[in-house]
Amino acid sequence: MASGGLQLLGFVLAFLGWIGIIISTAMPQWKMASYAGDNIVTAQALYEGLWMSCAMQSTGQIQCKVYDSLLKLEGNLQATRALMVAAILLGLVGLFVAVTGMKCMKCMEDDQVKKMRMAVFGGVIFIISGLAALVATSWYGNRVARAFYDPFTPVNTRFEFGSALFIGWAASSLAILGGSFLCCSCPRRETSYPPTRGYPKNASSTGKDYV
Repeated sequence: MASGGLQLLGFVLAFLGWIGIIISTAMPQWKMASYAGDNIVTAQALYEGLWMSCAMQSTGQIQCKVYDSLLKLEGNLQATRALMVAAILLGLVGLFVAVTGMKCMKCMEDDQVKKMRMAVFGGVIFIISGLAALVATSWYGNRVARAFYDPFTPVNTRFEFGSALFIGWAASSLAILGGSFLCCSCPRRETSYPPTRGYPKNASSTGKDYV
């Protein structure tokens, strides 16, 4: 029962991490910057994501623009996109594989060993998905930090970490943790003990019984 609870907990954490990776990928707040001119009315917040850039005025109006051409984007941004999309697809595959191996499901009930191995395989896929998202978000965050501390970067164009990065870091950690819990349900090999040797019974005394 304990392994079943750990398996269920791992699946829930991995599923929440996968949902968080999707949300982080879709959000435009991967990096943000605020700019205020001479008048506070002209203040605006700038956001940039993997798919679009947005500007929010002080009045609350938000204007977003999708990136026009894929070929005009930086190679680092394209690589980050590819890693996040790969993390989502891997998480989807891991979701179906892990569901098949869950003890609460009726699939493959005849062979419990293969069923548990499916859960472990799904956990491995979730771990790879979380690592892909973690590499993408950390790589993007490193570029933002380097540009922020670069003395040649204009003050008005210095970006900071956006909320999508923090969501991506948390989601990738959940996916890795959940996948690790699923891997803990790996079937243990039965220890083969040497056959016990039968000892001969005590031979009855051959001597005469004395009355």
